[in-house]
Amino acid sequence: MVRVRFAPSPTGYLHVGGARTALFNWLYARKLGGQFLLRIEDTDKARSSDDSTRAIFDGLIWLGLQWDEDVVFQGANVQRHARDAAALLESGAAYRCFCTAAELDGRRAEAEAKQETFRYDRRCDRLEAADVASRTAAGLPHTIRFRVPEGTTTWNDIVHGDISFPNKDLDDLVILRSDGTPIYNLAVVSDDIAMRITHVLRGEDHISNTPKQILLYRALGGALPRFAHFPNVLGTDGKKLSKRHGATAVGDYEHLGILPDAMCNFLALLGWSPGGDREVMSPAEMIEAFSEDGLLAKASVFDIKKLEWMNGQHLQRIPLEALAARVAVAIEAAGFSSVTDLNARPEWTALLVDLLRIRSRTVDDIVRQSQPYFGTSVAYDEQATAKQWKDAALSRTLLAGARAALATLEPWDATAVEPALRILAEAHGVGAGKLFQPLRVALTGVAESPGIFDVLLLLGRDRSIARIDAALSHPRLAP
Repeated sequence: MVRVRFAPSPTGYLHVGGARTALFNWLYARKLGGQFLLRIEDTDKARSSDDSTRAIFDGLIWLGLQWDEDVVFQGANVQRHARDAAALLESGAAYRCFCTAAELDGRRAEAEAKQETFRYDRRCDRLEAADVASRTAAGLPHTIRFRVPEGTTTWNDIVHGDISFPNKDLDDLVILRSDGTPIYNLAVVSDDIAMRITHVLRGEDHISNTPKQILLYRALGGALPRFAHFPNVLGTDGKKLSKRHGATAVGDYEHLGILPDAMCNFLALLGWSPGGDREVMSPAEMIEAFSEDGLLAKASVFDIKKLEWMNGQHLQRIPLEALAARVAVAIEAAGFSSVTDLNARPEWTALLVDLLRIRSRTVDDIVRQSQPYFGTSVAYDEQATAKQWKDAALSRTLLAGARAALATLEPWDATAVEPALRILAEAHGVGAGKLFQPLRVALTGVAESPGIFDVLLLLGRDRSIARIDAALSHPRLAP
């Protein structure tokens, strides 16, 4: 069975690149009927935090990337890591290094002064066994180093094809610190073996770690997983995505009105192509289309405008009831109404959301457009009033006529409202638009809105009449 893992360090938020890695692992597991596991790599206690761990959980849950087994915390496995280091010592694949940090720093500085690359010279590997035993018995601080064998380490990367590293370019890496805690590469391999990971899918910044880890897998007798390394996510300036490009935390996009399915859809296309011109997909559709062949070796660009466009497409696809529930929470947060009040009139709320999502790209767009439909008054956009009420006398006449026609209109529905307004426009010898636009500004304060008949139905008779009265009292329409 395919078993993949997402293994973030809890030293910050769940960023966009990490979320994409988690998504690809999740899609791979779901496509092949495998298992998606979550491991929190918290061995760096100084930088790890519970808040960061919670942010990772929250981000994955929001995206819908549910893991299949209990979360593994790497810090709980340090005893096994130490046992694996001891096993490598016992097998002769590792050795004790008594060089101090100061000594190593001095040799590194010497190499730099000569413009040479520093590599550990294995001097501790040449110590006599009796010398090593006596130093160890005396409690002399030491690390454990893995002895890199001669030859070349090669693997067939799912994304990049064959990748090779000459082992002579790999330093004898420390795998256990002098305090008995593991170094990253040993902890990762030890945990992957224990978790029976079959595929390691991660960012390409880990490529340099892969040959070291392959050698550790072999030395520990573990089954070698298949590897895939995804290219970086870049900003629109072609540089690696970072805070200078704007929001990079997945949680930020939830608060910017982005839907989780849209975020997943967008992230999936940063490094994967389903083929053809297909772009907008649900999670189920992405699982169905996902394959190794579609993974791209070229870096992708995170374009916020493309994300917003993608989100607009998903706003049209999401079931209205589900979208209305999300919008209700956002409307309450904006202070326009309450979830309780909106839930008390579900048909009205659904109509409002359905009409506003047509010209929206985010939930925030819907909320912003919804403001005129709450409260007793509106704020007039100056450009809208200047343009649509430019002929003050005609606008005043048309609005007064609309008020009279609507005040006693029965029934208050589209079948009655539309013909009444069209008859009014005809009676004044103007096109319908010449009436609808001044009336739209009077009702909503802005020049763009859903159809004027829908606006009237959403506002109801009393608020519609009250807003026309307020418009007639506006200084721009004064006689």
